[in-house]
Amino acid sequence: MNAPGTEDAARQARGLAIGLHLNLDRGPPVDPGFPREWRTVDGGLAGARVAGLPADVVEAEALAQLERLERLLGQAATHLDVHKHLHRHPQVLEGLSRVARRAGLPVRSIDADMRGALRARGVATNDAFVGESGETAYWTPERFRAALAALPAEGVTEWMCHPGHLPQVVTTRYAAQREVELSTFLDARSREALAQAGLQPTDYRVLTRA
Repeated sequence: MNAPGTEDAARQARGLAIGLHLNLDRGPPVDPGFPREWRTVDGGLAGARVAGLPADVVEAEALAQLERLERLLGQAATHLDVHKHLHRHPQVLEGLSRVARRAGLPVRSIDADMRGALRARGVATNDAFVGESGETAYWTPERFRAALAALPAEGVTEWMCHPGHLPQVVTTRYAAQREVELSTFLDARSREALAQAGLQPTDYRVLTRA
């Protein structure tokens, strides 16, 4: 919500199931009251100091980013997650959980410990999680089939993915890999494999309806 092109992206995404990808790592804060002592030298977000952010600061920034998302989209977010999984830090998780409870939104969990911590705070979350980004593309056709075979027998599993085209403006280590993932998920054989496994693609709204 604080990156270049946010408004244009929101226009293109209207009508889709969109969650807040909370950014505490870079760029200017959305909350005008974000404390100066937690900003970087150029006035940006906490960056490497995120682990020490007080829960109150996280809560205020998460709420500001969520409100901006819903204003730009003209619809409610479906869930909350955090760039670089920074809610693995206890204070970030606490601040995010407060906003999630207030908004009645699920939060992405990436492991059993985070899942337990969220549920202990009264926050809905996914039952399992698969996905990563690295030097090579994560979602190749081969890994897609292997992940299908290894899925739990029940529950909601998030498949985190980064499909897209080569970035034209920003620099990122995950670039050409995005096109591999896009090809994997658009392949008709992937849809066929899901159907054969008896799996139903969904989004985080399934947790708020439960």
